[in-house]
Amino acid sequence: MPNILVLCTGNSCRSQLLHGYLQQLLGERAHVYSAGVETHGLNPRAVQIMRENGIDISHHTSHHVEEYAHIPFDYVITVCDHAREVCPVFPSSAKKLHHNFPDPAKATGTEEEILQQFRAVRNQVKAYAQAFVDEHFPQLIQD
Repeated sequence: MPNILVLCTGNSCRSQLLHGYLQQLLGERAHVYSAGVETHGLNPRAVQIMRENGIDISHHTSHHVEEYAHIPFDYVITVCDHAREVCPVFPSSAKKLHHNFPDPAKATGTEEEILQQFRAVRNQVKAYAQAFVDEHFPQLIQD
């Protein structure tokens, strides 16, 4: 089974969103991990907006990328420019992919305005997850 690592700065929001969607889309067909170059803990708003989409990530925890150094990854997906710049070199032939999503944790305004920014990023991440699965796991489209 392929191993997929989603990497962000703090493994609190964007990487957790993509982790949740990839896990939902791929199920038992891949092992999905997420980590950060730092650990900031799981963002409660990320949990909330994923729950609105029917995905429970409340059991996820924030991991440091070094915790997974022993895993041979097939894909390493960075979801912010900072993580891509400081991403450690993995001793594998992992295919490296990158998409810089805005950081909703930096959103300002009322609680509803902040949640709207979280939802906008969530929707971008969801579309990216589906495109990733369509491109790299085409056999799932036929199943």
